[in-house]
Amino acid sequence: MIAVSVTAVGLTLLGAGYVATDRYGTGSTENNRDAASGRPAGGAPAHAGSSAVRSADPMPTAIPGLGPKTLAEIPAASRQVLVASGQAKDSSNSLVTLWSRQADGHWHPGETWRAHNAKDGWTGDHHAGDLHSPIGVFTLHDAGGFDADPGTKLPYDHSSSFHAGGVGFDGETLDEAFDYVIAIDYNRVPGTSPLDGTQPLGSDKGGGIWVHVDHGGPTHGCVSIAAPHMVTLLRTLLPADHPVIVMGDGQSLAE
Repeated sequence: MIAVSVTAVGLTLLGAGYVATDRYGTGSTENNRDAASGRPAGGAPAHAGSSAVRSADPMPTAIPGLGPKTLAEIPAASRQVLVASGQAKDSSNSLVTLWSRQADGHWHPGETWRAHNAKDGWTGDHHAGDLHSPIGVFTLHDAGGFDADPGTKLPYDHSSSFHAGGVGFDGETLDEAFDYVIAIDYNRVPGTSPLDGTQPLGSDKGGGIWVHVDHGGPTHGCVSIAAPHMVTLLRTLLPADHPVIVMGDGQSLAE
């Protein structure tokens, strides 16, 4: 991976995210930061509505908004599906909902949370530094953060290296962006710390794509939600349920 120093914000780009100097001078991977207050991240998407949007059918047999192509990519063993649906192909605003499949095969939705994705929206052909979030279905195996494990069942790497520093695209502070992170298994080796920079597809395809704490603005490629929602998500995801994230703009996910 080729790292590019960005001295203006004290960051070094790494794939779709960045390696950032932490409070102790060590490096961390990835993207952005959130106001730990839990306020909706700045600029709520126009389609967001309530912060807890529910499906008209509370127990559907298929996840609403996902088309046959997208549904076919979800592993049969997955009983937890985190859907990050973007407002538009070129928008950095998203909605995130965790769906859980019950024993009878029906899907139950959790709350819907406002979120951010990459500055320039979404792409089905992600490359390092393109400021787009990758579209697709990706497994979720590993977590970590600057803050201590809040009670997740996922493997959790508690490290001072999870600290971004600097500012985001809108001038917002990134200090707490990596307090909690979940690695999205895009161009990475599952079963390793989110800080592991190994990229099996090569550095050109980017990497360091995480779900992390929202900082009130667009990311370089990650999905970000408010800190309290990250804690809820970390405590809810179960390795035995083979969680995945389905991410992309709404139109693409409907295919």
